[in-house]
Amino acid sequence: MKTDNRDGRCGWAAGHDTLAAYHDSEWGVPEYDSRALWEKLMLDGFQAGLSWLTILRKRDAFREVFAEFDPEAVAAFGAADVQRLLEDARIVRSRAKIEATIGNARAYLAMQAAGEDFATFVWSHVDGRPIEGDGIHVPTQTPRSAALSKALKQRGFKFVGPTIVYAWMQAVGMVNDHALDCFRREPVRALR
Repeated sequence: MKTDNRDGRCGWAAGHDTLAAYHDSEWGVPEYDSRALWEKLMLDGFQAGLSWLTILRKRDAFREVFAEFDPEAVAAFGAADVQRLLEDARIVRSRAKIEATIGNARAYLAMQAAGEDFATFVWSHVDGRPIEGDGIHVPTQTPRSAALSKALKQRGFKFVGPTIVYAWMQAVGMVNDHALDCFRREPVRALR
C-alpha cells in the first residue's frame, strides 16, 4: 500500500474525495460496538468482487433498505423483502448476498441468545487489541482472518471468507494497515 505523495494518505484512498473522507475518518479506527461491527461486515460481504467505492456510494441506501442494519429487523425479512431488495437499483442486487445478510442477522442473534457478544467474540481473535501492520506489506488474508472466518462460518455466517474478513478487520481497526508514510498511521496507533 503506497501513499500518494501529494496528500500523504494510503494510496488506495488518494485522488478520490469519497475514499479520502472514509480513509481519514473511519478506516482503521477500532470499532467495539457489536451492531456497528456486524453492519460493516455485511457491507464488506456486499463488496466482494466490487470496488469499495461502489459500496461507499451506496452505503446510505443499504442502511435505508436494511433497516439501519438492525439485526432483529433484518432477521425478520422474508421472501417479499428479498424481492423488494432485488428490485432496488440503489444497492448491489445479488440474491446470494441479500440472503446471506438476512441469514447473518439470524446468526448474530443466535450468538446473542447464547450469551456470546459479537464484539467480544471477534476482538478475541486479535487478543482484544489492534494488530500493528508493518506499513509496507499488506496481505489479502492472514492466519487470524482465516481462523475468524472459520469461526464465523461455524456460527452460520456466509460471505465471510478469509479475504473479506481481513478487509473488514482492517476497516474496523482490528489491524492497523495504514502505510508507513500515511498521516493516519500514528493517530490510529494511538487509539490502541
